[in-house]
Amino acid sequence: MMINSGFIEKRSVYLRVLSEDQIYEIKRAAIDIMQNVGFNVLHAGARKMLKKAGAVVRDEWVRVPECLVFECLRSTPKGWTVFDRNGDRALEVEGRKSYYGTSTASPNTKDALTGDIHPTRVADIAAGAKVADALENIDWVMPMGSSQDVPALAADVYEFEAVVTHTTKPIIFIGYSPRGTELVFEMAAEVAGGLDNLRERPFVLLYPEPISPLVQPEDVVERIFIAADLGMPQVPGPAVSLGATGPITLAGTVALLTAESLMCIVLAQLRRSGCPCCLSANVQVLDMATGLFGVGFPEISLGICAQAEVAQSFGLPTWGYAGCTDAKVIDAQAGLESGLTVLSQGLAGLNLIHDVGYMDNAMVCSAAQLVIGNEAIGWTKRFIRGIEVNPETIAREVIEAVGPGGHFLQQSHTVKHLRNELWRSKLLTRQSYDAWEKSGSKDISQRIQEKLKDIIETHTVPSLPDKTLAALDRIKQKAEKALAIRQS
Repeated sequence: MMINSGFIEKRSVYLRVLSEDQIYEIKRAAIDIMQNVGFNVLHAGARKMLKKAGAVVRDEWVRVPECLVFECLRSTPKGWTVFDRNGDRALEVEGRKSYYGTSTASPNTKDALTGDIHPTRVADIAAGAKVADALENIDWVMPMGSSQDVPALAADVYEFEAVVTHTTKPIIFIGYSPRGTELVFEMAAEVAGGLDNLRERPFVLLYPEPISPLVQPEDVVERIFIAADLGMPQVPGPAVSLGATGPITLAGTVALLTAESLMCIVLAQLRRSGCPCCLSANVQVLDMATGLFGVGFPEISLGICAQAEVAQSFGLPTWGYAGCTDAKVIDAQAGLESGLTVLSQGLAGLNLIHDVGYMDNAMVCSAAQLVIGNEAIGWTKRFIRGIEVNPETIAREVIEAVGPGGHFLQQSHTVKHLRNELWRSKLLTRQSYDAWEKSGSKDISQRIQEKLKDIIETHTVPSLPDKTLAALDRIKQKAEKALAIRQS
């Protein structure tokens, strides 16, 4: 009879940045900021709503009492499911489950086929979505860039159409205006087969960004309200730059970001109690030597991981950004910064991690960089899965059967566990030097370009029905007429 210790475990590898006491101090500081420093809320309806709920309102200055914050936290869902375009479960946004998505909103694009850098076009966003759809470790998609070849205020509608027709994966979008946000949700409802279906199985999320420090613009609040009214998930993304729009110290910036994130939740929950919302934020670095925003600094991931731990202490979903680089070309720096950010934020258990594919200080979206990120995510997911320890994996009987001087190549245990135990890259070279030379001596940039060419030429995404495509086009034309007039 076999005696088992009862210690059969499969534990994920993880990291902690803050102690419980440090989390408590940051949370108390965030509440103090909300109560005593307050916010400029530039939406008259929001100010009226906040005052009725118990906030102190003087003109545009709003201070939020602790009791109101925690009342809104109680009604905020602690997790939710996101579906894909087909209505199948895709993301369980809860706990420490991590999902990676693309970069977005850059004015320039590194062309997926030529490698040339040019102003972002809608066609580039469609190509980026197609590449993301083909990459097995990219879990969701944002429009990869901010299109410069269509009217600016209607661009979100063009971009959503380009993405939703080139991937079946979940989509997170930035609404460029309240009306544009409404129209994107209208398009999503057409794809889902009606608004009720979309609410029941949401495959799109909104990403509204207030202004740091401590300003809630009218149009951003309106976008928060639109998603809340529809009951659609949203990921508010306040962004604070160390020493510029926030304190130079990471602890101070995380406290400020937590206050701004909590304010977004207060606005959403007062508008519609129970609407799904992340406690999300972006830590940024202004490089004091150049005056440029950088995405490769270690302090970014350190701060994002810390803010996520604060959000996790409330039991709420989190947000990060990784897989990006300040490098200008696909080189060692691009791989280094992409890999380390993907690994660190995965270890911290962030839920929705975006911006895989950024280059050049976030000024360029790159499908090539997305491919590098895809490999880093695959490596990271295997690492975080950790080691399963049980009688089968310890393999005492197999070791006994092989004995001294034997080998394990012919053991059924090896065949049984080979594919699951070892992660295999589809991009990195594992060849001998001679084999690598004979296959063309290709470096990783060349292999990436070959992979991209293959995806662009051969990967297929199921087409939406003609009726749906026609409806999307009608909404797009409606948006261009209405929003272009408003812009002019």
